[in-house]
Amino acid sequence: MDYLKIKTLADLKKAKYKPKSIKDELRENLIYNIQNKINVFQGVHGYEKSVIPEIERAILSRHNINFLGLRGQAKTRIARLMVNLLDEYIPYIEGSEIYDDPIAPISRASIELSKKMGDDTPISWLHRHERFAEKLATPDVTVADLIGDIDPIKAANLKLSYADDRVIHYGMIPRANRCIFVINELPDLQARIQVSLFNILQEGDVQIRGFKLRLELDMQFIFTANPEDYTNRGSIVTPLKDRIGSQIITHYPKDIETAKKITAQEIKATLSQKEKIYLPSFAADLLEEISFEARKSEYIDEKSGVSARLSISALENLLSSAEQRLLRNNESKTSVRLSDFSSIIPAITGKVELVYEGEQEGAEFVANKLIDTAIKTLFEKNFPKIEKLEKQGANSPYDDLVTWFFNESKFEILNGISEKEYQKKLLSIEPLNKLLKEYQPEALKEDIYFLNEFILWGLVQFKKLSKVEYSEGIEIQDPYGDYIKNI
Repeated sequence: MDYLKIKTLADLKKAKYKPKSIKDELRENLIYNIQNKINVFQGVHGYEKSVIPEIERAILSRHNINFLGLRGQAKTRIARLMVNLLDEYIPYIEGSEIYDDPIAPISRASIELSKKMGDDTPISWLHRHERFAEKLATPDVTVADLIGDIDPIKAANLKLSYADDRVIHYGMIPRANRCIFVINELPDLQARIQVSLFNILQEGDVQIRGFKLRLELDMQFIFTANPEDYTNRGSIVTPLKDRIGSQIITHYPKDIETAKKITAQEIKATLSQKEKIYLPSFAADLLEEISFEARKSEYIDEKSGVSARLSISALENLLSSAEQRLLRNNESKTSVRLSDFSSIIPAITGKVELVYEGEQEGAEFVANKLIDTAIKTLFEKNFPKIEKLEKQGANSPYDDLVTWFFNESKFEILNGISEKEYQKKLLSIEPLNKLLKEYQPEALKEDIYFLNEFILWGLVQFKKLSKVEYSEGIEIQDPYGDYIKNI
């Protein structure tokens, strides 16, 4: 169909245009995409076998959808991507406030225009990306905002009585006719406002004041909500929930690799940071492990969730910390260090809701605890388990390294040292290099320095070494060496 040449109703009829509902549009285009293996939900990771099949079934069933899940689970992103399932263009009567279908107009103005001009009724075209409307549910939202109300200025200008339906000012929902309409955080919408949506979802018509007005709106509704017990701000009223066809439960990434994909996709790093700062694979793993630990921490409110934005903000802080050091040392390149992880504490404390025990300990303590726990978990996944070796009474592969610290007493790494000096220091510990070659033989050359530092921090978590932090850097030492030497 040549959209540029079709400018009147007669042209449209000649092109054999047939009107169809938005739900049928979505359904037909989804069927085509499934048959041709086209992925509409590009950039949504970890939902391939859970959420996306449920969305497809809901669309095939022509349902309105409610996405139920904690914050940072891509609910709004998915809703916005659904516009890609719409036809590229649809025709509407030119000048219509509610995008009336030229073949079956529903507003009084468009009906009268069609009767007056017949086949000469002017036609405009609406692109799929203009067929998306979104409203965040806030306590100040009114029925007039969503549905519409009488407009006294319009009545005065047109010299009409308030009994004339031409004085109606349409709200956001009628103006989104033939579009996808999203209401975010539905439980925050006052119950009386939720009630105003009943007829629209069930019958497809609107009720404004006392008018006998029936507008058979054609819409795809998508709601997003946190679980009802997420906060005490509100809930979805039962009759409204009953009218929503499918409720789809979202979730956080179930593995680190998926979480890394999401973070890498969403991070807003500058070109300079990408070119000059190297992020070791283990550093990216550790960053995601912190989020996983936060979601099961006793200090953090499980019901509020830990958004994927924690990892994104934390990685941005991590790169900025490395960039700050690079600028001060006037170097051309640097890599992320384990000591840089202290810079992500502001990203953690701003993204988590603490329970009473967490409030008692303090946000910074909880953030440090999450980093330490993540190091311990990741260490056990990639190196021999210390506790298991001790139970079996076997010799530990870490003995030589611990002995080295006993003899040397301490090892210092300053935050601001150059990349060359940092690498030289870590390579100077021979038992550490030997340990790394044995248990991470395939490690990239660029990752060796981070892994060396990681092993030291891991042994600190298992009390094999001790760590002292101060403003200029850290000092790692044998926990008992100095005490024994002084006896």
